[in-house]
Amino acid sequence: MEKDLAGKTAVVTGASRGLGVHMALRLARAGALVAVNYASDEAAANDTVRRIEAEGGEAFPVQAKLGGEAESMKLVAATEAEFTRRTGQGGLDILVNNIGGGDYAPITNITEELYDQEMSNNLRGAFFLTRAFYDKINDFGRVINISSVGARLTDPNIIVYTMAKSALNAFTRVMAQDLGKRGITVNSLGPGFTAGPTNDYIATDPEAAKTVTDVTALDRFGQPEEIADMVYAIASPLGRWMTAQNIEASGGFKL
Repeated sequence: MEKDLAGKTAVVTGASRGLGVHMALRLARAGALVAVNYASDEAAANDTVRRIEAEGGEAFPVQAKLGGEAESMKLVAATEAEFTRRTGQGGLDILVNNIGGGDYAPITNITEELYDQEMSNNLRGAFFLTRAFYDKINDFGRVINISSVGARLTDPNIIVYTMAKSALNAFTRVMAQDLGKRGITVNSLGPGFTAGPTNDYIATDPEAAKTVTDVTALDRFGQPEEIADMVYAIASPLGRWMTAQNIEASGGFKL
């Protein structure tokens, strides 16, 4: 596999589980030194690092429960110190804002706590971490915000999630304008239904799975590796002339 990210540094948030694991693995396979962020599951983050190192890549875990300024600054300080120790410079080339998720609930069942939690996971975390890295991102770097096909849906049961991901896409466009003068691209990536632990309860139930595949143009669930490949494509040199875009990787869900 081509090592076209050799010499690059990357941060993948929420990289101890789910799609984040595969994103970290894919960037490391291309040669990047990857900071594997986790909130609380240190063992899982260490497992991601071990998987990367077993393939000959470089990575290290970094703990921060993102969502506000203090934890974001802690993550920046930790990664800058480790990047400097390993490479001689502390700048960041690739930032993947991956933390997110939310519970199903219509507006009548949304509590203030649930609203704040979903906004924090899907929007606030990316906002404050990008701001914390603002002066640390190297020229011609990449910011990749993990959005969702949910940003364009009108399902009342995911109203807050849709609002948060739509706002994340708007944040992406504004930051693309802001950072573009330094050659930094900013894009969002919107996965659809993807196989893995988060969606196992649907994917492993034939009847429930059919409700997804029947409205997906490619007639199947996505695979975590396919989402990771899209992250790599945006981060790679081939993505240098694309910015301010939301790239949907949903297999054509609910076209």
